[in-house]
Amino acid sequence: TCAPSASPDNLIFHMKNEIRSTKYKPVDYQQLHALTEAKKLASASTELKIRKTVQTSKLSKEQTLIKQHKQVWWQEHQRLNEVRYKMESEIKSLFSEENIGNECLSDLMNFEQELSEQWCTYLKNVINPIQQLREDLKYRQHHISQYSHSHSESNSMKVLEEVDFVKKQLKAVYEQLRLEQQEIENYLSDWSMKILDHSSEERSNLLSQLPMELETLECPYPDLKSSILNEFYNFTEKYQKKLQDFDLQLEDIYRNFQLSDEDHWIYQAVLDQYPGDLCGRRTLYLDMLQRCLPHKSRHDLVEHEKYCNQYRFAKEQRRILILSWNKNRRDFIQKAVLTLAEACATHEMESMLVKDRKKQQEVCADLKAKVLQWRARQEEITRLEMEISARRREKEEEKEKLWKKKELLQREEKKKEIRKYRADKEQKWQEMEMRGLRRLEELKKLMAEQSVKDRERVKYRQELLEKRLMEKKEVALQEALEEEEREKRLEALRKQVAIVAQFDPVRMMSDTVASKARMGIGTEEEFILQKPLFTLNTYNEQQIISDPRLRFELALREAGLHKTFYAKEILPKISPQKPPRKDMESTVFKI
Repeated sequence: TCAPSASPDNLIFHMKNEIRSTKYKPVDYQQLHALTEAKKLASASTELKIRKTVQTSKLSKEQTLIKQHKQVWWQEHQRLNEVRYKMESEIKSLFSEENIGNECLSDLMNFEQELSEQWCTYLKNVINPIQQLREDLKYRQHHISQYSHSHSESNSMKVLEEVDFVKKQLKAVYEQLRLEQQEIENYLSDWSMKILDHSSEERSNLLSQLPMELETLECPYPDLKSSILNEFYNFTEKYQKKLQDFDLQLEDIYRNFQLSDEDHWIYQAVLDQYPGDLCGRRTLYLDMLQRCLPHKSRHDLVEHEKYCNQYRFAKEQRRILILSWNKNRRDFIQKAVLTLAEACATHEMESMLVKDRKKQQEVCADLKAKVLQWRARQEEITRLEMEISARRREKEEEKEKLWKKKELLQREEKKKEIRKYRADKEQKWQEMEMRGLRRLEELKKLMAEQSVKDRERVKYRQELLEKRLMEKKEVALQEALEEEEREKRLEALRKQVAIVAQFDPVRMMSDTVASKARMGIGTEEEFILQKPLFTLNTYNEQQIISDPRLRFELALREAGLHKTFYAKEILPKISPQKPPRKDMESTVFKI
């Protein structure tokens, strides 16, 4: 490689003149070859890992799909079992004793008997000979080892000829049964299509026919009836045109189907197995369709699915159109019947009005005479009522005067009673006030006596408090003296253990006796250790063994219980054999 600053002209000049440069290095092709081989191996291993990862992901995806298929198959199996039990119960109820005289039921029973007879004949002519041949072959195979090899070969050839002959017969029978099955299925499918077409045609014909309600109704206005009939014909023609458009659209979509009738039946059966609210429904049924129809590609299945959805949508729109046609037809007939009924009622009313006009005039004259007579009677009744009301008013005024006099007398009596009540209440209040004053004087005397007693109690309590304070002071003074004596004893102890050695730097820097003994300086004979070099003011071996705390801890360790909660709780509570000195209690407690 070259440096970025090198120009193409300089490179050409150096190459022509074979001039070496410090910027270029010779190429080591073996090293490059090794590097490329290493990269190839790394890429091959990476590719292998990727393939394995892809394969494992495919396998996991396949297993997940199979699990989901199994769940759907189990639900469909349960649903089909429920439908089968329901149909069997309906068939049993159909064949009950109540429907024995039904002609259709008798035909079905005869057909069932005929099918059972045909099945018995099939067992007798086909299945039983095959079973007999199988038993014969087993018997020959069991006894073939008793004869020679040539004889067994001749027998095996005969047996193979018989088996081939039976196979040909069975193939012929199965082919005949398959043809009969196909013929029956075609016959039933044709009849089902004819029934569906006939029902749809019959429904459309019924909707397009003129209803009997409009034909039978009579209308006094012929123009109105003809306009209603014309409106009905236009309405029917519009819906017939839309229905024909939907039929043509369905035929065009059906011609574009990518599958045959049998494959379409399989496609529809698979789709019906997966409910619409299932998560990932399209992925599942497309995977199942690819398994059931391996001769069809995914593109063909997706195209067929698209056309099936279009066909279903168009069929649903056609059904909605027929329902709306039927509904609008009923509404139209109802409105037309109401309109014609209103027209008939209006015509009758007009004819009745002409007849009733003369009668109305006569009735008006009679009514006028009756009104005049009623007015005269009403005036007389009003006059009599006024006279009676005046008499009643006079009587009420007299009654009111008498009631007022009685009320005045009652008020005077009540005032006398109130005065008497007030006087009695005033006398009682004075008596209560006198009793209250006497009670107040008695309470004042009692309070004065109680205050004297309280002063004496306060004085006594104050003396007791002073006495307690003096006792506390004496106790504090005694404790201070004891503390002072304790300090003196501690000071004496400190003086006993104080350092009294003189400053000697030569002795401090020279070797000790113990170090000389370890190094062997100044010893000619072998040194035998008979006693310790230094005295230790600690526990000796006998004291340690006799300590109950150590023995208890060793017992716990041997039992493996030294780390339990029980050991942590009980060890601090065990007291030593000899209690510590009083001046060391605080030190022991801190340790």
